[in-house]
Amino acid sequence: MAKKKTKFMCKTCGYESPKWMGRCPGCGEWNTMDEETEIVQKGPRGAFQHSDAVKQKAMPINDVAVEDEPRVHTEMEELNRVLGGGIVPGSLVLIGGDPGIGKSTLLLQVSALLANQQQRVLYISGEESIRQTKLRAQRLGVLSDELYIYAETDLALIHDTIDNVKPKFVIVDSIQTIHHPEVASAPGSVSQVRECTAELMKIAKTQGIAIFLVGHVTKDGQIAGPRLLEHMVDTVLYFEGERHHTYRILRSVKNRFGSTNEIAIFEMVQAGLKEVLNPSEMFIQERSQGGAGSTIVASMEGTRPILVEIQALVTPSSFNYPKRMATGLDQNRVSLLMAVLEKRMGMLLQAQDAYIKVAGGVKLDEPAIDLAVLMSIVSSYRDVAVRASDCYMGEVGLTGEVRRVSRIEQRVAEAAKLGFERAVIPASNIGGWDYPEGIQVVGVETVRDALDLCLPQ
Repeated sequence: MAKKKTKFMCKTCGYESPKWMGRCPGCGEWNTMDEETEIVQKGPRGAFQHSDAVKQKAMPINDVAVEDEPRVHTEMEELNRVLGGGIVPGSLVLIGGDPGIGKSTLLLQVSALLANQQQRVLYISGEESIRQTKLRAQRLGVLSDELYIYAETDLALIHDTIDNVKPKFVIVDSIQTIHHPEVASAPGSVSQVRECTAELMKIAKTQGIAIFLVGHVTKDGQIAGPRLLEHMVDTVLYFEGERHHTYRILRSVKNRFGSTNEIAIFEMVQAGLKEVLNPSEMFIQERSQGGAGSTIVASMEGTRPILVEIQALVTPSSFNYPKRMATGLDQNRVSLLMAVLEKRMGMLLQAQDAYIKVAGGVKLDEPAIDLAVLMSIVSSYRDVAVRASDCYMGEVGLTGEVRRVSRIEQRVAEAAKLGFERAVIPASNIGGWDYPEGIQVVGVETVRDALDLCLPQ
């Protein structure tokens, strides 16, 4: 017999409760508990319900035959690198981002590129009608006979359409609009998103179809729904950017078929998204020459080195507690570096407001940016500009030492390619590799050494 069971689930973290609560105990968010009805099938006591699927036997791992499955390369080299070299058949890819950031535009352009390679693509739109999708495709100029459009939200009908069309690639825009007919809760709820994703994952794995899912995000920028959704898929991509800027960053935070933290940079133009092949030049092309508080750091985003400008503004505070604001950086990291300057260098920053920004809208979170952030703070505090041809990289410890960073060869090579004349790096990274031509590599052991070298009093 079937029995209905009512429960409340958090749409942010998936926490379950038999009663409604204003604040979720799992994630601490307010007003995120939604009521859902679950149909429980009761069978004989001790009986184990299993499907009629073909049984497989356990076997030694050495006896498993593995074949290299070729990836499908699109004409977007930026997207190929983020995915680990191309699209893997049978993979499930989740793309999240703010509304209007360009998720549907990117996937529609990718669909046309695949269709032009005689790969059949099925674009399932749960938010737009077929005519609206056709108008958007005409504006982008991405029409093709192998690109099929289907506007539906019922998962059962979508499954039948996939069986009839037999595509190689499927785009679902978006997963929050799809509903499973056997699940009683509303579309977009935790149960619906979880069951629909599980069904689409089964289709991808059994039929070898690469499926792209578009996911809505919360106000904090996370994929809407429980974190279980990210664990189910093979690849999770986040589309970042600001509406006031034309540049968009596609970041890989999970990838079973490649490295994580890879980024692809696009520019939003009238004809859609355009690839940016040299992001380092883009981020530093508007740098002001001779301005105090501006430094350049060579940061690694996945396997790609990117030169980014870090700006600092240190001014006397008119409050009892000075302000510490950071954009594109961890604010706690900025406070830590300022504490190192106060303790180890004797700088009185307790009465100074500090505003730190990463130009271009990119976010940096690796330890190798410490030295550049510290140099920009001191440059603004002393109102003395550093050399415009210098590039900084290094991790700063609490005792004021400059520690080793990874992939130093790629960082320095990128700086040399863009015309920088000197790279200030940790002394422990000196030696053991060939320096590029045209750039001077200088090693420093402590913060004091870096300041005496670049900002002597």
